[in-house]
Amino acid sequence: MQTWIAKNRTTLVIAAVVVVAAYVFYYAKNDIAPSMYVSAWGYAIPLVLASLVGVIGERSGVVNIGIEGQMLIAAFAGFFVAAYSGSMLAGVLAGVGSGLVAGAFLAWTTVRWRMDQIIAGVVLNIVATGITSFYYTPGQILPGVIPNLTVPGLSSIPLIGDVFFTGESAIALFAIVAALLVHVGLFRTRWGLRTRAVGEYPSAADTAGIDVERLRIINVTLAGSLAGLAGVYLSMDASSTFERSMTAGRGFLALAIMIMGMWRPLRAFSMALFFGFISAVASQLQQTGGFAVPPQLTGTLPYVATLVVLAVAAGRVRAPGAVGQPYVKKDQ
Repeated sequence: MQTWIAKNRTTLVIAAVVVVAAYVFYYAKNDIAPSMYVSAWGYAIPLVLASLVGVIGERSGVVNIGIEGQMLIAAFAGFFVAAYSGSMLAGVLAGVGSGLVAGAFLAWTTVRWRMDQIIAGVVLNIVATGITSFYYTPGQILPGVIPNLTVPGLSSIPLIGDVFFTGESAIALFAIVAALLVHVGLFRTRWGLRTRAVGEYPSAADTAGIDVERLRIINVTLAGSLAGLAGVYLSMDASSTFERSMTAGRGFLALAIMIMGMWRPLRAFSMALFFGFISAVASQLQQTGGFAVPPQLTGTLPYVATLVVLAVAAGRVRAPGAVGQPYVKKDQ
């Protein structure tokens, strides 16, 4: 325990400062802070899920540029299946299932067929945009809502309970659980050890008896379900409607969050919260006014912050060693 604290001392200090600052702002600006924090978490939910997709893929050695397309297809499938079937459950399952199918497409083309991973992701994004725009039908409505849940005990914690565990969407709570499970899975289980091995040294993993291609295909495919759930949240929970290109670059922002989170699930979770808060600040500035700045400019604030943080982080983070490199056995 002491060794772990020594290695992560800087991270722990930064985390403590951020938490203290969050509580100070929460009590000092009690008129606007609660709504801002809730808004920040709402914006961060799909980013958390999407960044986990990127973490799993790149830890396995596969670059997933197609997260944007996976989310968009899932948002489309989930919304319209729910609208036509009259079942919210059917819509959620359709969204998650379409995410799995999109993940399987990316996995098969990049791992089995060894297609360039960037091109495969771009193709997925283009196909998703085309299909969802062509078959889009306005005027549809959802038959209900995704249930909100309150977690007993945790909901009574000041600030944290109010934002994360009181009347929150089931998908929002799942995003928290998913970040914890993926972190534990990557760093505390055999699956995680093998995943990191095929992402760093696939030849060594193959020598140890790990089927590199099979594990990569399984990981990228299953990670698609998280992208599907992120899309479902956007169309069936956050907005309760579907619009063309409604993902609005969130898939690409999730990749930036993954990089700034150093390919670690919990750090990616914290970075998603950071950008959610920046978006909440931008929204607050637009509502309250007082600044002679066009709303279109304040709306770019999260993306400007992304560029700044990426510029600061450049050269200080290291991607998995074999990411983006198709693995070919020597006897093939």
